[in-house]
This record gives sequence, C-alpha cells and structure tokens, in this order.
Amino acid sequence: MNVKDKFNEVSEYFSPKVIGEVNDVFVKIAKIKGEKVPWHNHQNEDELFYVLEGSLLFEIEGEQSFTLNEGDMYIVKKGINHRVSSVHECKLMLIENKTTAHTGKVKSEITKDISDQLK
Repeated sequence: MNVKDKFNEVSEYFSPKVIGEVNDVFVKIAKIKGEKVPWHNHQNEDELFYVLEGSLLFEIEGEQSFTLNEGDMYIVKKGINHRVSSVHECKLMLIENKTTAHTGKVKSEITKDISDQLK
C-alpha cells in the first residue's frame, strides 16, 4: 500500500481512518485543518503522531505549544491533556491501541466512533 495514496480516501478533516492493524494496535491516517480538536486525553493509552505532510500545532496542557513538521513524530503519554490544530492542511499518521477513543472521554462535533474510522 502507498500511504500517501490512501489520503485520497479521506474526505473529511478530523476524521481518522484505519489503514492497518499490528497486533493490538491500529495504524490510522487523518487530515487536519483548523482548530476543532478539543482538549482531551487517553487515560490508559499512549498515542503516536507522525506528520507526513504539512505542519501540526501541538498543545500540551501546562506547556508551551510547539510545531511538528513533515517527518516529525511525537508520542503523547497516557493521561496527558492535549489538542492539535493546523492552519493549512496537514496529513498525519496515528498509531494507537485499538482501545483508544478518538477524543478520549470528551465528546465533540468531530468525535468519531471506531466503527466510523474502520469504513
């Protein structure tokens, strides 16, 4: 599979799509543009972000925000409040346990159930 070609199947921003599985982990891709991701955390799971294209503004509660650019990777440890945004379209890969809820316990207009992410 060509991961960059898989983005042609992603029609909505903030809507991760599962493109693979490795044991108890999902490999997902997502497009981000704007500021709709709410502050949230994942109580029991770490989450890996890898930027394939563009830039991603990363915010960790209580810390200075920073930008991830193409080729950058960041792992959010479980229980850490975070949110992401992007001025221009950003394409990223996420590596998450299968139990990871999209926006943790926070429900918002962008929250996607795992069944939506598997389509």
